[in-house]
Amino acid sequence: MTGQTEVKIAPSILSADFARLAEEIQRVEAAGADLLHVDVMDGHYVPNLTIGPPVVAALRRVTRLPLDVHLMMTNPDAFLKDFRDAGADSISVHVEVVHHLHRTLEAIRSLGARPGVVLNPGTSLVLLEEVLPFVDFVLVMTVNPGFGGQRFIEACLPKVARLRRMIDERGLDVAIEVDGGIGRHNVRALVERGAQWIVAGSAVFGTPDPGLAVRQLRAAALGVALPDGESGEAVSAAV
Repeated sequence: MTGQTEVKIAPSILSADFARLAEEIQRVEAAGADLLHVDVMDGHYVPNLTIGPPVVAALRRVTRLPLDVHLMMTNPDAFLKDFRDAGADSISVHVEVVHHLHRTLEAIRSLGARPGVVLNPGTSLVLLEEVLPFVDFVLVMTVNPGFGGQRFIEACLPKVARLRRMIDERGLDVAIEVDGGIGRHNVRALVERGAQWIVAGSAVFGTPDPGLAVRQLRAAALGVALPDGESGEAVSAAV
């Protein structure tokens, strides 16, 4: 099991109210969120279209939190510099679409951002073996990418545990990020298997109090109780 200090909560703005985005971000930042997760979808690699560098730049102006940008795109290489210039602190790309993955990861690092790779639920960990030394984190999708609010795929739990062993056996300092269908009901199981960065969308922004949801999710991840008055049922079970 990972140490408690390693757990980071990364609210996903995919589920935020974009009409009140700055306000919602301020609420989760004040509650102790560690990162902001930004899903970029191109309508080709996944069946959805979301945001581009201008929105990342707008986020950068309203928060000091690191911006964790997940590129669900068929041609991420063409946009790496744009997203970094907009304020991305970490950039992850899908192993399934990048033809020259080592080159892409090195390009991300050369821009001054933290490089990461993403695996879909049906993608084998074998594809990571040659690039693990060149990444700062691996994002394990626990739903099929493209939409929020999906049901967590239980088969991803042993996958996270196997990835943890792969990393530890190589003596690497690589974080495991997880995203999809995560809430208080299953976050502890993911942390016990080695997950460290917890992405949550509607489990945070789909609740009446996103700040409280962040605190509750962290407490559930660490297996600790919140102080009296902060244990309400504000958090949805879905992302």
